[in-house]
Amino acid sequence: MGKDVIIACDFDSAEKTFAFLDKFTGRKPFVKIGMELYYAEGPSIVREIKKRGHKIFLDLKLHDIPNTVKKSMAVLSRLDVDMTNLHAAGTGRMMEAAIEGLTRPDGTRPLLIAVTQLTSTDEETMKRDLLIDQPIAEVVMHYAENAKNSGLDGVVCSPLEAGKVHDRCTSGFLTVTPGVRFADGDVGDQKRVMTPAEAKKIGSDYIVVGRPITAAEDPVAAYERCVREFVD
Repeated sequence: MGKDVIIACDFDSAEKTFAFLDKFTGRKPFVKIGMELYYAEGPSIVREIKKRGHKIFLDLKLHDIPNTVKKSMAVLSRLDVDMTNLHAAGTGRMMEAAIEGLTRPDGTRPLLIAVTQLTSTDEETMKRDLLIDQPIAEVVMHYAENAKNSGLDGVVCSPLEAGKVHDRCTSGFLTVTPGVRFADGDVGDQKRVMTPAEAKKIGSDYIVVGRPITAAEDPVAAYERCVREFVD
């Protein structure tokens, strides 16, 4: 499976989303639909973007009791997305239930990945707010191992942790990494960040890029720059 750049379409309406996607007249980028857009427009936005030829990462980060997650994943599997996710903190039983729900009658399913720790979380915050006293690197590795043992395809993690996740969970276990910024860009509210070229070097399989592309003066050029730095 090759590397790819996923654009975070963090818009609050279909109108803004399609105005953005209409700029891409050549290559159809892999896009992420997160909570803001999904809650604004519902499943119809997923179907329409898929119809336009885009791969879709549906980023809803499910975290609930196993049976609820299983039933929810069964619904999401009918949307024909390419990737979706949940929180690894929901435990192995929840992740196994998610796989069961996501798997279609013919045995196929979207890729399923787990969020370890959000890239806006640093060790001090994790200890203060979550009462987790282990080093953040070890927490991420433990969550990743639990996800792998539960049958998931990979994790969402900081690009700083991608290489270590591969070392612990094998190179075929996918790392999907937000927190990517250009060297000359603003890091915003992300605390653990890396450039596309650095993410490539350290072993990220997918990078998720939002504002550096969506807020760029020329989004298509910014996307192509990401592809050059990370994929080519």
